[in-house]
Amino acid sequence: MSEPEAEKWQLRLYVAGKSPKSLAAFANLTKLCEEHLADRYTIEVIDLIEHPQLAAGDQIVAIPTLVRKLPEPLRRIVGDLSNTERTLIGLQLRPALSPD
Repeated sequence: MSEPEAEKWQLRLYVAGKSPKSLAAFANLTKLCEEHLADRYTIEVIDLIEHPQLAAGDQIVAIPTLVRKLPEPLRRIVGDLSNTERTLIGLQLRPALSPD
C-alpha cells in the first residue's frame, strides 16, 4: 500500500504577471511545498497576462489561484496563500478541525 506522502503533487498557479499578490502567492507556495512536500511536487506557473486563454481550462475566475491537479481530486485555492493553515487544509495536507 502506498502512502499519500509518496504521491507526486502536480500544482498549477495562475497569476497576473509580477503583481505583488502573484509574487506573494508563488513565494508562499514554494515555502509550503518545501516544508510539506519536499522533492514530491512540481509547480507550473501560468501567467494569464501572457496566456489568457488558459484560464478557461481550469475555470479560473480570480487570480492568483492555485490548482492541485494531482493527487486527485482537483482542488482550487484562491488568494496569495499567506494563510498557511487554510492553504494546508485546502490542499488536504492537513485535516480540517471538527467543530467539537
